[in-house]
Amino acid sequence: QVQLEESGGGLVQAGGSLRLSCAASGRTFSIYTMGWFRQAPGKEREFVAGIRGLGGSTYYADSVKGRFTISRDNTKNTVYLQMNSLKPEDTAVYYCAGDLRVKDITQVYEYDYWGQGTQVTVSS
Repeated sequence: QVQLEESGGGLVQAGGSLRLSCAASGRTFSIYTMGWFRQAPGKEREFVAGIRGLGGSTYYADSVKGRFTISRDNTKNTVYLQMNSLKPEDTAVYYCAGDLRVKDITQVYEYDYWGQGTQVTVSS
């Protein structure tokens, strides 16, 4: 069983930055694939960024490429999402997700473990 807890959300003006953190329990964190997803009101949850365990390959949604960076610190059991050049359309609840066996890193159904989410609001 893995527990995930996000932090770092808040209110920021367009063009600003935020860094989200996701702290994980468990001793096998380093081999988990981790992902960040977001869900805006009235919309489906969507993939934002993902990072593989061990090798650490990263993946991004086209809408955030060049602005967001996902990283992990396995010594701290934490995954991060650095968000720069934020836009009002980035406003959503951001969720951290993780699992051991993830084929398609962009799909919600691949992940068994989810955090409670953290609100990010970008004002224009």
